[in-house]
Amino acid sequence: MAALPPRPTRADAWITLVLLFLSLGSTFVIELVDPVPTVNRDPWPWGYALVLAACLPVLWRSAWPCVTGLVSVLASTSYYPLGFPDGLVMLCAAVMLYTLVRWGYRKFGWVLGISQFLIVNAYEIALVGSFRPEAVGLIAWVIVLLCAGEVVRWRHEYMRADREREAESTRTREEELLRRASEERVRLARDVHDTVAHNISLINVQAGTALYLMETEPERAAEALATIKQTSKDTLTELRGILGVLRAVDEAAPRSPVPGLDRVEELAEGTRGAGVHVTVEAAGVPGHLPVGTESAAYRAVQESLTNVVRHSGASAAKVRIEHHPSLLVVEVDDDGHGTVGPPVPGNGITGMRERAALVGGTVDAGPLQGGGFRVRARFPLNGAGPESVPHDEETRAR
Repeated sequence: MAALPPRPTRADAWITLVLLFLSLGSTFVIELVDPVPTVNRDPWPWGYALVLAACLPVLWRSAWPCVTGLVSVLASTSYYPLGFPDGLVMLCAAVMLYTLVRWGYRKFGWVLGISQFLIVNAYEIALVGSFRPEAVGLIAWVIVLLCAGEVVRWRHEYMRADREREAESTRTREEELLRRASEERVRLARDVHDTVAHNISLINVQAGTALYLMETEPERAAEALATIKQTSKDTLTELRGILGVLRAVDEAAPRSPVPGLDRVEELAEGTRGAGVHVTVEAAGVPGHLPVGTESAAYRAVQESLTNVVRHSGASAAKVRIEHHPSLLVVEVDDDGHGTVGPPVPGNGITGMRERAALVGGTVDAGPLQGGGFRVRARFPLNGAGPESVPHDEETRAR
């Protein structure tokens, strides 16, 4: 069974009705009002047949634009040289030529339009032996029509590209927001890890001390319990502040500033309470540090002291902070048992390195000769990368 032609669109149906009305109506009116029997042939039946052949294919303009254009242009072009009344049949050719160029069938539309002009005039020259001046106007109108189709097509493509650029820009902004949200969640997760790991380690050591001294030295056991209370309170306060960023609740969450190097002494004091003697040294003239850099340096010290308490078995540790014009160096050494070979990266060391990388810094961690362990973090200042630090500062930092 042969496939039925596609159903015409509403727009194509209306355009076809208008073309039929104008083409048939103009031919009928000319034949009725101003007949010229010596010049015009009777349009019935072949003239009207050509009019229908030019108009009806426009019903499938959207489905088969090239086939429709070829049939309609050939039918309307053939109408005039045969001597039928000069009606508005050429509108069918105009509509289809414009459609072809407008919808992107540019070469086919231009070739069909120019061929129409050449065929009509070649036929008249061959038949009559003369060239009508009206032909110049005809080719001018054809060129104007095709150029109009080109302009509208170009404008449509420009607007479509503009909409695509706007959609791409919107998608890029959404992806950037999602990326920033993801980075913020990772940062908050690191903050939670650093805070909990450090303070819970201190609480664990103090709790063991309190249990051990409960009967023999109750005063020291009471001091350890007081330290546990204060440390747990600080932990809850900082956790509440971090989680307050994630929860949209109307609670009075604390709004403490981002911890910086001015609080390193607090970290040292808490570690001393866990039985590790900590000394803090500072070298150089402290300058204005970017918030991200200072926070990363603080977290490096915090995580390093946490590892000293949890893993090293050290009795002493030293924190050294060196301020250079374009470099900040933070070192944490201990006298514990260190590691055999390179350390296995855990969440702590990995987190320190990721934090340092966000501000262009680096973190080195490894055992010392003769025992112990060292964590060394370097943070470039003033937007300088690690590779752009002056050689003399690099040497002094080492």
